[in-house]
Formats: sequence, structure tokens, C-alpha cells
Amino acid sequence: MDGVLVHEDRAIPGAADFLRRLVDRERRFLVLTNNSIYTRRDLAARLARTGLELPEEAIWTSALATAQFLDDQRPGGTAYVIGEAGLTTALHEIGYVLTDTKPDYVVLGETRTYSFEAITKAIRLIGEGARFIATNPDATGPSQEGPLPATGAVAAMITRATGREPYYVGKPNPMMFRSAMNAIEAHSEMTAMVGDRMDTDVVAGMEAGLRTYLVLTGSTSRADIGRFPFQPNHVVNSVADLIELI
Repeated sequence: MDGVLVHEDRAIPGAADFLRRLVDRERRFLVLTNNSIYTRRDLAARLARTGLELPEEAIWTSALATAQFLDDQRPGGTAYVIGEAGLTTALHEIGYVLTDTKPDYVVLGETRTYSFEAITKAIRLIGEGARFIATNPDATGPSQEGPLPATGAVAAMITRATGREPYYVGKPNPMMFRSAMNAIEAHSEMTAMVGDRMDTDVVAGMEAGLRTYLVLTGSTSRADIGRFPFQPNHVVNSVADLIELI
């Protein structure tokens, strides 16, 4: 989503035409984000404000992928959650009970205001045997004032206190893409990934067996690409260059 379709809450030129062509050609697709704060409805409304019309069913977040993972691992389980509506809603929808009493899992997501009390509770519950899950490893998130600590940074604090590493579900874990493909009944051999980051999008797409397209409208410049030991299948300036390929 960010860096591919929108940048600083503005639609990237060509993004609306790109999405329209996907719909017109009846291509199955999902827009992915590691952000676990917002629900699908929230994100669809955010895109609409930039002029990008997208049904909420076409959005897949790390919160949804985490919920799917937990439902596969332990259906009907319990979790202590640090996060916001995107994560708690996803867990409620799969039938999880959110509790701070002997939960099966501690699930860490992104929130605008991390509570020291909540982090302390998570540390104690993990010490008592709860399994540690995190939606994504992103260490910082953007804000108008500058970077904010995000899920990965808080997870590192909890790991230091407990000695327990979390299992990260979101990118660069290729499971994020596999769960998305399962949601739209897609096969890796017939699926492409379009992303703006080498260290999350491209590596996860490659490990999931997808054809990868790197766009240069986000966090990666052309000069950055050669620093990585893996390469995308294609590099384009923006999604506007991909419209004719659909």
C-alpha cells in the first residue's frame, strides 16, 4: 500500500488507473500492509480520501494474517493483545477470546501509544508460559514529527526481558503472502508481487515463489538495489508502468 499506491497520504500518479485496470480485467488481487493498527474498513476509507476506490475485501493486513495463523495453529484460543482495532477486530472475528488470565498467546501489534503497564503484563505472561507472537518486525513507524517506535522495537524490549523471541507473521515472512494468496485462491506460479521495499516486499515475494516487481516510488532507490544479495525480477519507476501488463 504505502510507497506503491500512496505516499504521505497522496495517491501516487497512475495508482488509480492501475487499480481500475485490475478490476476491469477481473484480476484477483489484494493490497497488503504490515500496519496492524487499522481495520480493512479504516484503510479503504483512507484510500478513498486519496481518490483510490477499493473494496475493503481487497485489503490484507498483518493483523489479518496473524489472526489466520493463530486460527490455523490453535482454533478458538485465547490471547493477551497489545494493539489497536485492526488487530483486536481480526482476532475477535476468528473467535479468539482476549484475556489477561493465562492466555495461550501474547500478541504484539502496532499502537500509537504503547503502555508500559501493558508491556510489563506481556513480559509476565510470557514468563508464565504464553507463546509470543508479533504482527511484524518493523522497528519504527512514520509520524509527522518523525519516527515512532513500532512493533519490532517493542518486541526487542520484551525479548530482552524474557529471553523469548516472537514469531513474526508479517513481511518479510513469506507467510504473509501465502495467507493472502489463500484468501483469493491464487497460486504462486500465476501471482506477482508489487512492492517498494527490498528488505520486506521483494525478499518475502521471492521466498513465496512470486514474480517480483520493485517500484521506485517508496523507500528504495535504484542505487540501493545492488546492496542486496537478492534481486527483484523487474524494476519499474511506478505502478503506472505496469498498467499495460495487466
